[in-house]
Amino acid sequence: MNLSIRFHCLAAAVALASLGLAATMAQAAGNATTTEATAMVKKGVAFIKANGKDKGYAEISNKQGQFTDRDLYLVVYALDGTVRAHGANEKMIGKNLIDLKDVDGKAFVKERVELAQSKGSFWQDYKFTNPVTKKIEPKSMYCEKVEDTAVCGGVYK
Repeated sequence: MNLSIRFHCLAAAVALASLGLAATMAQAAGNATTTEATAMVKKGVAFIKANGKDKGYAEISNKQGQFTDRDLYLVVYALDGTVRAHGANEKMIGKNLIDLKDVDGKAFVKERVELAQSKGSFWQDYKFTNPVTKKIEPKSMYCEKVEDTAVCGGVYK
């Protein structure tokens, strides 16, 4: 192989490696996946069961805690629509949001509570403000019923 061909092959290999690294870095900094959301909710449910509601809700509401990752955070709703814990906005804790609607008029908290009571675990679609981009975006929320609450974590699409 002559030197010119070797150089071009090496340059191509470096370029491909750089693209792979860039893609990996973009994924690491990008939106959470449905797999990550499901795992985070299951981890939150286990934490609440192991440590009790008070400790569990405090940790879920801690923005620097283990239940916040990029645009993924957990929220706990009582089955009457009252927020018990919120990983992105602690001002929501204690508020009853049963009548809250998204930009399309969907009463998503009411629907979420009804789904928790009827299904136990489920995915739900609606629109909500992404805490990273500050824009209203389509969101899918995974929830699991735990006693008289729904523990939820979602992904932006």
